[in-house]
Amino acid sequence: MALIVQKYGGTSVGNPERIKNVARKVAKFQAQGHKVVVVVSAMSGETNRLIALTKEVATHPDARELDVVVSTGEQVTIGLLCMALHDIGVKAKSYTGGQVRILTDSAHTKARILNIDEAPIKKDLDEGNIVVVAGFQGVDEHGNITTLGRGGSDTTGVALAAALKADECQIYTDVDGVYTTDPRVVPEARKLDTITFEEMLELASLGSKVLQIRSVEFAGKYKVKLRVLSSFQEEGEGTLITVEEDQNMEQPVISGIAFTRDEAKLTVLGVPDKPGIAYQILGPVADANIDVDMIIQNIGHDGTTDFSFTIPRGELDKTAKVLEGVKAHIGARAIEADKAMAKVSVVGVGMRSHPGVASKMFRTLAEEGINIQMISTSEIKISVVIEDKYLELAVRVLHKAFGLESA
Repeated sequence: MALIVQKYGGTSVGNPERIKNVARKVAKFQAQGHKVVVVVSAMSGETNRLIALTKEVATHPDARELDVVVSTGEQVTIGLLCMALHDIGVKAKSYTGGQVRILTDSAHTKARILNIDEAPIKKDLDEGNIVVVAGFQGVDEHGNITTLGRGGSDTTGVALAAALKADECQIYTDVDGVYTTDPRVVPEARKLDTITFEEMLELASLGSKVLQIRSVEFAGKYKVKLRVLSSFQEEGEGTLITVEEDQNMEQPVISGIAFTRDEAKLTVLGVPDKPGIAYQILGPVADANIDVDMIIQNIGHDGTTDFSFTIPRGELDKTAKVLEGVKAHIGARAIEADKAMAKVSVVGVGMRSHPGVASKMFRTLAEEGINIQMISTSEIKISVVIEDKYLELAVRVLHKAFGLESA
């Protein structure tokens, strides 16, 4: 008998019939003798509908009240799933994030989990209940409803698995595992049986939408056994996300290719080349709560430098406004913006013992006439920023160059 935490995403509970299907699947696990905790997202499209509602009544919705509204989507799902379980004769009890006491900080719309009171859940499990918890949400020390950011139900599931010391956390979604890249871009993409936490963390941070990055961080930190499975297939082992030491086989050089289309690049031209200038540019950007990704600084011959960095495309106007505010103060000549950018990354722990990955990546792109504008590297990944229009071509040729096609 095992304690299993299962998370079902929005498409998995997208309509009443799918909710009934989840109920039958969960009941089957309990019938096998397992204790089961279920974390659910809002029904597919519901969070977007709720956000659209808030924008109809307010140009810039207050973050606290926005959390109050969007958290209701998961509350509907937990109630419906428990009703479906009751209807097939299974004991079940639902909890909102506040009722479980998933304690978070007060950063509305992107709160972080601080603590979980697992005692009520354990009591209900011992009494034979399936416990159904609303994902994506918590409560701060003042009792305010908070949400964890898009995809936050993954983090709820992994955090509960860590708190309960679950035997496994199973993430059920509309795909049957983690692939070498997005099969919609490369039909030959191959499902991976296993992948390391390191690699999954890089893929999640670089654009792979299978898991929210914070859920992978949680799983790695607390050694939660994490598995990605399909809600719509009865069979299959999915993809197990594990620690590298658990695998006896030599790692492939590259495990996957991640990409994101929503990149924008800003360049501050003619900045004085002096200590502290990077902070004077990026400090106000950070204060505006804008995430910066790649950074390049080019030294000129006249004592000035051009300073470039990338941000999420949706933050371009906000960031440009911040930079206009510091332009005169730092003595910059001009600010240039380009929103038609994309990022492509190759990821693999095998890169540590296989030199030449970067040169192969760069040569492959050069042969297709794709210009690299920015480069970022770590021990197990290489990322490049290119023009948006070349994204799919870049992914396809790199996937082939590194031999990631289906066997």
